[in-house]
Amino acid sequence: MTHPDAPTPAHAPDGSFAALGLPETVLRTLDRLGVREPFPIQAATLPDALRGRHVLGRGRTGSGKTLAFGLPLLTRTAGRRAEPRQPLALVLVPTRELAQQVTQALEPYAEALRLRMATVVGGLSISRQTAALRQGAEVVVATPGRLHDLVERNACTLGRVRITVLDEADQMCDLGFLPQVSGLLAQVRPDGQRMLFSATLDGDVGQLVRDHLHDPVVHSVDPAGAAVAGMEHHLLVVHGPDRYAVTTEIAARDGRVLLFLETKHAVDRLTRHLRASGVRAGALHSGKSQPQRTRTLAQFKEGGITVLVATDVAARGLHVDDLDLVVNVDPPADAKDYVHRAGRTARAGASGRVVTLVASGGRRETLRMLAEAGIKATVTPVRSGEAELTRITGAKAPSGVPLDGGPAAPRPKNVNAPFRGLGTSKGAPRGTGSGSGGKSRKAGEARKLAEARRAAQVRRGG
Repeated sequence: MTHPDAPTPAHAPDGSFAALGLPETVLRTLDRLGVREPFPIQAATLPDALRGRHVLGRGRTGSGKTLAFGLPLLTRTAGRRAEPRQPLALVLVPTRELAQQVTQALEPYAEALRLRMATVVGGLSISRQTAALRQGAEVVVATPGRLHDLVERNACTLGRVRITVLDEADQMCDLGFLPQVSGLLAQVRPDGQRMLFSATLDGDVGQLVRDHLHDPVVHSVDPAGAAVAGMEHHLLVVHGPDRYAVTTEIAARDGRVLLFLETKHAVDRLTRHLRASGVRAGALHSGKSQPQRTRTLAQFKEGGITVLVATDVAARGLHVDDLDLVVNVDPPADAKDYVHRAGRTARAGASGRVVTLVASGGRRETLRMLAEAGIKATVTPVRSGEAELTRITGAKAPSGVPLDGGPAAPRPKNVNAPFRGLGTSKGAPRGTGSGSGGKSRKAGEARKLAEARRAAQVRRGG
């Protein structure tokens, strides 16, 4: 039932947001923000969600799910006022970045409807989040771990939550949050509305659906394995020792690029090299503090840096306008990870390219993984400096002018050993060689690193 103080729906021709039953207040905000026509997942789910139905939505990342659940959640909450520590609506998401992004996306509509929002995530001040809840917030966007902690501290109670959304439910299950999510859902109003959005609906996600959604209406738009119009997939076969040079030239392109690597160490090492080569790069991984991660993402979105070097922490929920190239420097572990990495580009109807670097020995395994994702990629052997690499990725030689005052990075050479530190390409040999040659190279690298550190101390006056 609609609250008597809730905004009244507007009426308009089919194919518009107004035709879906949204109120004038929300429609004016959509228009002001330039959001003109609903995406398929929004057109499919909004009428049922606004009627209070339980909704089960499946769609690829970037398909517009945030407004699909956010607009009905806000509309149906409008006109109510939360008591201290007792929110009325809850959105659960797997990562801090996604929580902040969902909050930012919904805030203009919440303000128009005079609703207060609070973001509850790990890595940030728990006292500030406790204070925000104590002041009263109708809508809480949270990661399961931090919300569980606040509930345990009696800083938040969920008994008045009427609408609950699980976004990226499959990743929450993959990250081991199923027990916490189930425990939190057991505390919200049993007669409340539940909406679950996920790229896949199997395994633990299916268990969540069976346990917590009642007679849900199912909307499946752009399933995870479906090919996305406007997204090109390329498999670049790179000679092992040339991967570092190829990666550097791709990073030096005009325009933004997102580089995925397997480990935090590899991310940090590549980022240092790129910056020493004159490329404006930033690192993102779970080893960074939340303020660092937030700052790096803001710089990437605003153009302060043009290259984001990341682990899979950036594979879900990250939305950046005009991001037209994603590069798997290290191929992902499986088809699901590939789909989510790829989903950072070609979002909301835009076009984009996904490039995966692979050694010749890993080509067959990577193609098999792509086939599992329902994707057919163009396979091209490339070398650094070649026109074909530039045609596909926009690669060019970096300026070579260091950004942080240190020594310029030497141009990688095609020696008879792969670079250590970019992560290990599937099928690529590990290590840098053996015997006295390998040891002498390591010793030389250690001396150069020590000299660079001493020079940096001198410049700082240390």
